[in-house]
Amino acid sequence: MIEERKSKTTFPRALLSSGKGRSSLVLHRNLWGIFFVFPWVIGLLGLVLYPILLSLYYSFTNYSIVGTTHWVGLSNYQQLMVDPTFWKTTYNTLYLVIFMVPLSLLVALIFAVLLNQPIRGLRIFRTLLYLPQLVPPVATAMLWIWIFNPQFGMINNILRFFHITGPLWLASMEWAKPSMILLHLWGVGGTMMIFLAGLQGVSPTLLEASRLDGANAWQRFRHISFPAISPLMLFNLIMGVLGAMQFFTQAYIMGGGAADGGSVGPGGSLEFYSIYLFQLAFISLRMGYASSLAWVLFLMIAVLVGLLIWWSKKWIYYEGLKKWK
Repeated sequence: MIEERKSKTTFPRALLSSGKGRSSLVLHRNLWGIFFVFPWVIGLLGLVLYPILLSLYYSFTNYSIVGTTHWVGLSNYQQLMVDPTFWKTTYNTLYLVIFMVPLSLLVALIFAVLLNQPIRGLRIFRTLLYLPQLVPPVATAMLWIWIFNPQFGMINNILRFFHITGPLWLASMEWAKPSMILLHLWGVGGTMMIFLAGLQGVSPTLLEASRLDGANAWQRFRHISFPAISPLMLFNLIMGVLGAMQFFTQAYIMGGGAADGGSVGPGGSLEFYSIYLFQLAFISLRMGYASSLAWVLFLMIAVLVGLLIWWSKKWIYYEGLKKWK
């Protein structure tokens, strides 16, 4: 039995000792690796890369699905510069980026700090705050349509109890976009959990040492906890910008998006960039113009993310590195 085991173990070693055997084994492993990754490569090329390159080509044409496609050069991009709806939807979208993203990060961070304290019923509070994250976007929109109802909605009923006249919310141009921000703050559970995981990874030794040195709670958070979770802050910030720049479902449903491509929200106050792109592509069937709109959106997101990464060098901290290079 011992001799049999030796023969089985010495054969691969003998095979590997020769250059020919080693190269054949590496080739064998590479072929199996290519075999298993091949379906993913086909999906990447056929379902991701090919549509991306095709949309870039269509952005220089007047492609409309049903008609004849003609090359128009930069005409679509030139038309964007004088399109009032393009500038209006860009403004509405940047409004979300400027106000919704920082507020959601702040609220999520506050919840994470509170839920990181040793209090009773901690698991219940964490579950309740994360639960909205599991609600589908369409169901969320239908729920908040009722909450924002000016006549019998929950918010205005509470305000009416304190003799305060509530706003018109979704029926008002001034309150339509703030309504979307309030809706988004209701679903910050995912961001909160990321912050909470980071806070629980902060070294208790450093916190205890700073406490013994006389640092108060704010100083411990400012100089120890926040630098430790700063990479998570950058991640959540980038993900928030990506979500705000592509905000679609709740605004389209709550703003009364019509099949005829009409304005979304009172006076088009809820007509965001992605909604305008959707209307051009799938309602007006102006696929070429919509493709140019999509590539402009890609460039705007790339610029914003690049600026965030550049700015993060001033405040982000990675453990073991004095400066992020």
